Amino acid sequence: MLAPEKLDTLLARFEGIEAEMASGPAPDVYVKLSRDYAELEPIVHSIRELRKAEGDLEGAEALLADPESDAEMKELAQLERDELTSVVEELTQKVRIGLLPRDKADSHDVILEVRAGTGGDEAALFAGDLFRMYQRFADNNGWKVEVMSSSEGDMGGFKEIVAAVTGQEVFGKLKFESGVHRVQRVPETESGGRIHTSAATVAVLPQAEEVDVDINPADLRIDTYRASGAGGQHVNTTDSAVRITHNPTGIVVAVQDERSQHKNKDRAMKLLRAKIYDVERERAANERTEARRVQVGSGDRSERIRTYNFPQGRVTDHRIGLTLYKLDQMMTGEATGEVIDALIMDHQANLLAAEGL
Repeated sequence: MLAPEKLDTLLARFEGIEAEMASGPAPDVYVKLSRDYAELEPIVHSIRELRKAEGDLEGAEALLADPESDAEMKELAQLERDELTSVVEELTQKVRIGLLPRDKADSHDVILEVRAGTGGDEAALFAGDLFRMYQRFADNNGWKVEVMSSSEGDMGGFKEIVAAVTGQEVFGKLKFESGVHRVQRVPETESGGRIHTSAATVAVLPQAEEVDVDINPADLRIDTYRASGAGGQHVNTTDSAVRITHNPTGIVVAVQDERSQHKNKDRAMKLLRAKIYDVERERAANERTEARRVQVGSGDRSERIRTYNFPQGRVTDHRIGLTLYKLDQMMTGEATGEVIDALIMDHQANLLAAEGL
């Protein structure tokens, strides 16, 4: 059972915020109150719905227990009680999940990195397939994908591709995608029809705002150089490529896709900020040993998390033991949400157990 006093405290806090917003506070205070209000509103709505359903259920049970109620009244009350019992159970679970500690980064946009791993040309082709899968999944969610940098494979696909994904709750949806994705299929270049195994690695980094990460310009070494590879007739004629080294952490980022040195520098700083933010998040998570224990997998990007088996048409997520025979729909982004939702539900269940809710 949920502790009523905990719910009362939340409702009182929300009502206090409403009253303070109505009193006409200073603009900066109002902005903070608005943020707190938006964060609490969904859980408060669920609590109020739960309280109403619980009250209606008590009313139905009272009618059933009333000796003066006739048979027809009792039959109606019984139907209402059965329906309300189910509603109360659903709302109770919704409130439990709403009470879980929220990852503040869930609402952030992300930097998505997909890199070819073991497997040569086939790994690069698979990295391209994975990236297109995420692109389609993003389209289905109304998100925007902007490629920041890429390096094409010799036979197609990508040796590496980095993109910014922006939209609503992007990190909250994609954060469990980091890790090694393995593919088993017959490569187009294989004349003997033998199944090969190759891999690609995925990293999902929450984008950080300037207020999230304080970067001292004195800690940066910025180098410009002539870009290489495809990119148009002007790409190799100016020092437009930018490499930034963050001396305290040793993190190095490089962007060369744009002809403009200024645009490449902006993209490189966005990527650097995300990487530093990710390092800080990981350090904080390591300090919270209990929180680390209940995460889906270890979060280690060297961990094999999923296998895509083309001959059998199946995809298996090894962390939760989920197997779907929907590989085609997975690669088109249609079934991707099904796997992601299962990961989120498993994560929430582990957190609920850890929090004792």
